[in-house]
Amino acid sequence: MDVVILTALGVGGATLIGSLIGFLFKNPSHKFNDIILSFAGGVMLSASIIGLILPSLDFGGKYGIIITVLGVLVGAICINLIDKLVPHLHKMTGIDYEKHPEKSASINKILLFVIAIAIHNLPEGIAAGVSFGTGNTAHALTVAGGIALQNIPEGMVIIAPMIATGMSKKRAFFIALGTGIIEVVGTFIGYFFVSISTLILPFALAFAGGTMLYVISDEMIPETHSHGNERSATFSLLIGFLVMLVFDFFLG
Repeated sequence: MDVVILTALGVGGATLIGSLIGFLFKNPSHKFNDIILSFAGGVMLSASIIGLILPSLDFGGKYGIIITVLGVLVGAICINLIDKLVPHLHKMTGIDYEKHPEKSASINKILLFVIAIAIHNLPEGIAAGVSFGTGNTAHALTVAGGIALQNIPEGMVIIAPMIATGMSKKRAFFIALGTGIIEVVGTFIGYFFVSISTLILPFALAFAGGTMLYVISDEMIPETHSHGNERSATFSLLIGFLVMLVFDFFLG
């Protein structure tokens, strides 16, 4: 049990470590913001396919393809509905939109991005917890280690975009911390309710993958390609994708 607790904190803490690294990028230019957001899109694209959708197919067994397809579609539909609620979440940013109305559209995109990251952290945590619940500690530590390392770049890329919109560093930090806590909760859910978690895990993974794919296509790529930085943004997305691909190759 002590190993599970330490692992849960480590998996969630990795996002926090990445967030702290993200604070090193000060006063970024608009081009830099597009590059960072595109890198985040690449990280999310890789994580959604390699870390969520493909494992969903594996865990789904005989009906894996049906569960995964439904999960991706439902995830995309749900994040589309959440998109309509995002404007009502402005209070959590601490930004006065009456004084800075030009930032409204930008923060909407960033909040949706952060929500997608938070959603995908839950099934990742469940996957780590399920691994411990099966009793194979060595395998569980490998799975958790891979998730933790993937969380570092994810934590990095959510900080800079939030600060760029005018959000305070303190508030951005606590929002990033919240996404990490969700993963800790997921780990304990997976461990204590392993039989239930095993059943819902394939759909949960695909659902999270669908939310991330929606945000990448509907928000992140259009945003980073609307300021004349299309080529830099495209290569940044590819680099983000490849960074996560390399992580998965060496940790898989």
